[in-house]
Amino acid sequence: MTTILIVDDEYLIADILSFALEDEGYLTVTAGSGQRALSILERERPQLIITDYMMPGMNGIELAEAVRAHKTLGHLPLILMSGAQAHLGIARPDLFVEVFDKPFDIQAVLSRVKALLGSAAD
Repeated sequence: MTTILIVDDEYLIADILSFALEDEGYLTVTAGSGQRALSILERERPQLIITDYMMPGMNGIELAEAVRAHKTLGHLPLILMSGAQAHLGIARPDLFVEVFDKPFDIQAVLSRVKALLGSAAD
């Protein structure tokens, strides 16, 4: 099953994304921080990461840089979601395949995920 890792310290946003993606047939795993995401990355082996920018300890760009440095999972597509810092993600196309402003359009996010991964039934 296609797994998506959602990294956001705002649990309501993580839950909304998780429910919407699971309704589309994807398996989701959530983490409330970049450090937690890195600790579960190897175990869960997601096919996509959706991350917030502002989080305690490690921001979304630092998380993306750590993922890119990973020897076996550095190729994973990453999507950044951010309020005021979206421009920082847009400036880093080497890290993110897509950047969404918060508040985001859930249908736009689902469409982009499907474009990247195919439908969950594939």
